[in-house]
Amino acid sequence: MDKEEIFKRVAQMEQQIGEMYKGLGGLKEQIVELIEENTRLVMENQRLKELFVAKEPPLPQQTEKLPPSQKAEVEDESTHKGVNHLSNLYDEGFHICNVHYGRLRGDGDCLFCIAFLNKSSKEK
Repeated sequence: MDKEEIFKRVAQMEQQIGEMYKGLGGLKEQIVELIEENTRLVMENQRLKELFVAKEPPLPQQTEKLPPSQKAEVEDESTHKGVNHLSNLYDEGFHICNVHYGRLRGDGDCLFCIAFLNKSSKEK
């Protein structure tokens, strides 16, 4: 092998190492995003389990046996709880609108989420 050929091979290897380094950086970013998402989902799952255990809504078979006035009251209560839950999710920094549901909100408020909350509060 002459010197030029060795130099070309070293340059090729340097280029390949650079490309591998860029690829490794991209993988590292993806791992960080996945770890953050996993942590957020674990926390949300734990909180939802706690809420679920705290108060389970009555089964549909149980509400069918109730008189109409109590049946409407139970339905209103479950709707109110759902709206409160969505409001709490929004306060914790998550989107509750149908456009970005479940994603983390940025610095500001989401107009879609606020419109949904306003609509839900008027229906109460």
